[in-house]
Amino acid sequence: MSQKEFLPITGTVMPRFAGIATFMRLPYLSLDNPQVKDVEVGLVGVPWDGGTTNRAGARHGPRQLRDLSTLARNVNRASGINPFELCNCADLGDSPVNPVDLNATLEHVQAFFAQLHERGIIPLAAGGDHLVTLPIMRAIAKDGPIGMVHFDAHTDTWDRYFGGSLYTHGTPFRRAIEEGLLDPKRTVQIGIRGALYNDSENDWGVAQGVRVIDIDEYHQLGIPGVIAEARRVVGDGPTYVSFDVDFLDPVYAPGTGTPEIGGATTYEAQQLIRGLQGLNLIGGDVVEVSPPFDPLGNTALVGMTMMFEILCVLADAKSRRV
Repeated sequence: MSQKEFLPITGTVMPRFAGIATFMRLPYLSLDNPQVKDVEVGLVGVPWDGGTTNRAGARHGPRQLRDLSTLARNVNRASGINPFELCNCADLGDSPVNPVDLNATLEHVQAFFAQLHERGIIPLAAGGDHLVTLPIMRAIAKDGPIGMVHFDAHTDTWDRYFGGSLYTHGTPFRRAIEEGLLDPKRTVQIGIRGALYNDSENDWGVAQGVRVIDIDEYHQLGIPGVIAEARRVVGDGPTYVSFDVDFLDPVYAPGTGTPEIGGATTYEAQQLIRGLQGLNLIGGDVVEVSPPFDPLGNTALVGMTMMFEILCVLADAKSRRV
């Protein structure tokens, strides 16, 4: 398959309501398709929310994100990036999951993304709840710890839930740091807000060296200041981008598991992601889109748009490394 054949179906050729829904209207390729060897950025759904502690439904996120991504176009007006010209991109389907077995799902997701990593494919995942990031990191950070730019209302560095559960959507980055997958000193968390269960809830991550920019400091620094600080923290090492849609104020993204008022705007989020251009980015995800809480699809539209913004900076990073 030549690069030109990887281009999305354009809305000027086939109406957006027609055809099979794939991420960004890209070709779908299974991992056993020999043409996968030419893919440079793979878009993957992880339809699982077994780590959710309250409002479930993110397992339905990838399907609605695919539907709404028929609204995507090719060129980012602000940056001028056309990710589909820079890299061969494809929809690689959904990772296998087990809706009734958490540990089995962690193993399935890790194994699926390990196949991408072995082929040199940069992953861009659509969750699913935020626990899905942990097995992805287990797959792509097995050669050494990575940095992370993390957009979220919550740090997700809690230890245990319900008396002993180590694996929930509130614990992935504590586990990732403990396992040596994530370098805390190259991790920045942006937009943190909301009430806490106890006074020391965020202390563990900070003690490890995680840079936490809560929503008050976010507004004090302003968008250029936040971008500069994020770039300083992650430096030029390999870096992952994780975007939880509850980073946004629920007026923009109500369809999520743990909404927190007082969040960022969609335009601010776009500016922040664009500000990551030029970093050594090796993967990313958009998580916690929960269609049952927003059946009209606005949250999925927002999530799809953030996926496109991340795709632009990932494709740019990949093209610079060639």
